[in-house]
Amino acid sequence: MTRRSRGLLTGYFLGLGVVMAVWGARMPAVQQAAHLSTAHLALVLLAAALGMVAGLQIGGRLARPARLPALLTSGAAGLAVCLALLGQCDSLPSLLTAALAFGIAHGVLDVAANSAAVRCQNAYGRPIMSGLHAAYSIGALAGAALAAVTAHTAHSALFLATGLVLTGAALAAAPATRSLNGTDQPPAPANPGQNESRSALSSGQLWLLGALAASSLLGEGAAADWAAVHLHSLDASTAVSAAAFALYSGAMTVGRLAGDRLTTAFGAPGVVRAGAILAAAGLATGVVTSSTPLALAGWAVFGLGLSITVPCLISAAGVGGPRAVATVAVTGYLGLLAGPALIGALATVTTLSTALLLPALLAAAVAALSHRALENTSP
Repeated sequence: MTRRSRGLLTGYFLGLGVVMAVWGARMPAVQQAAHLSTAHLALVLLAAALGMVAGLQIGGRLARPARLPALLTSGAAGLAVCLALLGQCDSLPSLLTAALAFGIAHGVLDVAANSAAVRCQNAYGRPIMSGLHAAYSIGALAGAALAAVTAHTAHSALFLATGLVLTGAALAAAPATRSLNGTDQPPAPANPGQNESRSALSSGQLWLLGALAASSLLGEGAAADWAAVHLHSLDASTAVSAAAFALYSGAMTVGRLAGDRLTTAFGAPGVVRAGAILAAAGLATGVVTSSTPLALAGWAVFGLGLSITVPCLISAAGVGGPRAVATVAVTGYLGLLAGPALIGALATVTTLSTALLLPALLAAAVAALSHRALENTSP
């Protein structure tokens, strides 16, 4: 049953990645169809972000084991329906409403999927979280490719078709998803007292996990919004500049596919520390150089190094239950949302290369604090 549950959760993570990539890749078409200014588009994105924060909190309050199947199905179907609705919006008020609902569904699904993944991982008795997050990365790559292939198709048609297919998939999977309730329980310990120390996280450890998640996701936001700009500042062509984020994403996917085996062999604290050191060194090297190949390599190494961090932090938060997962996720996403703007502000008073040292320094901080945050939280 655990293998079946893992397959189901892989599908949820994959679908989430597809939806987010399709939405992000066709953002210019959304802006054009609704005649939005840059400021108005920023309001739409802010509505989605606020909705996601609310959804994470709602999901954290509702995510009990018995409710996880319903939250998974409703969150996935709701997200897909909202994507379809976003494609039909042609005014700012309608987009703001749909984006807020989209964000709420995203947050609920995120907490439900990660909480269910922690339970499934506990049943396995070995790390599987990195592989599930790799499914999200693969879905995002597939969604980006789908958006590129259908570039000459109206975004409304793409959003509607994607939303209908994924809504149908979520509803079709609902009966199987209900089997997640109560089936993925970890085996009872031989010594009933051996897991008592892991029944909860201290508040200090929980907030440290959140701070490290924010530091890591700030790096992901920096890569998404600034990698291409950084390469362009080195006089790279448009195609080469776009390749920076593609290399980052590809390297992150490869790292996550290998992450579970590495975590099993060396333990989460050691793997996170080594990966964060690699990320810090890679990005620092890439942003201080004037060589385009070295800069591209730096972004790729940065993605590879960060790949295992968030899955390990979410797994560690799972020791404290769904609310702890939600707390770490909310804190982490604040870094993802605020990071690009912070880097832009720093770049205006220094240089972009100097500003991009911030995520490298934060990766170094993750390396330094990873053992304290992850101790006594292994599955």
